[in-house]
Amino acid sequence: MFESLTDRMGLALRHLRGIAKLTPENMADALKEVRTALLSADVQFKVAREFVERVQAQCTGQDVLKSVTPGQLVVKIIHDELVALLGEGTPALAGERPLRIMLVGLHGAGKTTTCAKLARLLHKRGCTPLLVACDLQRPAAIDQLETLAKAEDFAFYGDRAAKDVPKLARAALDHAATLQPRPDALLFDTAGRLQIDEALIAEVKRVREIVQPHEVLLVADSALGQEAVNVARTFHEAVQLTGIILTKLDGDARGGAALSMKSVTGVPIKFVGTGEKVADFDVFHPDRMAQRILGMGDVVSLVEKAQENMDQAEAERLAQKMKQADFDFEDFLAQMRQIKKLGPLGNVMKMLPGMNDFDVGDAEESKMKQTEAIILSMTPQERRKPQLLNGGRRLRIARGAGVEVRDVNQLLKQFEQMRKMMRMFKGGKGKRLMEQMGGGRGMGPPGMGMR
Repeated sequence: MFESLTDRMGLALRHLRGIAKLTPENMADALKEVRTALLSADVQFKVAREFVERVQAQCTGQDVLKSVTPGQLVVKIIHDELVALLGEGTPALAGERPLRIMLVGLHGAGKTTTCAKLARLLHKRGCTPLLVACDLQRPAAIDQLETLAKAEDFAFYGDRAAKDVPKLARAALDHAATLQPRPDALLFDTAGRLQIDEALIAEVKRVREIVQPHEVLLVADSALGQEAVNVARTFHEAVQLTGIILTKLDGDARGGAALSMKSVTGVPIKFVGTGEKVADFDVFHPDRMAQRILGMGDVVSLVEKAQENMDQAEAERLAQKMKQADFDFEDFLAQMRQIKKLGPLGNVMKMLPGMNDFDVGDAEESKMKQTEAIILSMTPQERRKPQLLNGGRRLRIARGAGVEVRDVNQLLKQFEQMRKMMRMFKGGKGKRLMEQMGGGRGMGPPGMGMR
């Protein structure tokens, strides 16, 4: 998501390099690019225009501090305006228990899957969820929600013989009161349509009256662009939304819906769906999203994802083996699997500052899979002692992995180079080497002490 917007924003800000003072004249081209970038991302015209006007008002006439370039100043201003546009702070769900949540939206937005995703997130926070199937329009909706609930071991309520949705909702509330342990988060998955119609609005209104939800969350497909904004406005007028969940952010490169919905409706975006799996669901952080749009990465989210998904003890074990230069293919495989837990490699790279231009696509993902296949085709003994891999063994491994022998040779060469680097840095040798390379000044990470 936001790839094209990020690229265009970067192009716009390049026009400002080397300028000593920001004026309407030298800002004109850059802000024109910013407006074009927003419109290309499917941001509503009025929202894009007002955004540019606010940025221009703040930038014009500001002297550039000695330690800040005009480009940096504009990035700061645009960042702050993006955060304001997306909704400052991190809107939380209501604190009442049992928490009643009603999910609404159009057919195809991903409401049923999102219901399970939200339940999983609440469960991780200590809640006991009950998933209620209130979608009687789509034949498979009840089965789908029940399957998702069983997969996560959540309580489920549905009635395939029911005809009246409000009565079903009432029965679900009564059923929840009889369960032990009693659920403290009730999620109602309501029906959708291919388009908004009177019957849909009337039904969700009646369900709302029965359930009296603490939260009414609109599940909106981010790929709808400006149409998603119209959907949000209509549902908000009908049932007073308390929040928005944007789905399919992994498939939409524009993301204009996210930049428009909060501004048009005043309703905060609370969660985002980033993939098809139940675990692909995150709290929406406006400040972090603004940083991603401007190519600043999102290290905080990356660290949180690592803490949530990676085995701390295993990570420490691997780090220690690397430090001791005692790293074999078993460790390499374990490290790859740890990284895979963070999600697609391309998404991980985009969370790192300065890596937005580093393109990780299908070819790179395929290369990782190939590397894993080669290692898995080795015997445990060969993984621990790569020096055993003679010509015959390499041929066998290549056939087992479905690759050429040269692919196996290339991996072995790269692995040996990595081990040499580890040995070089063991016991202080690396420090002396860096001092020599740095002319006695020492070296740090890129951009930290290097010229």
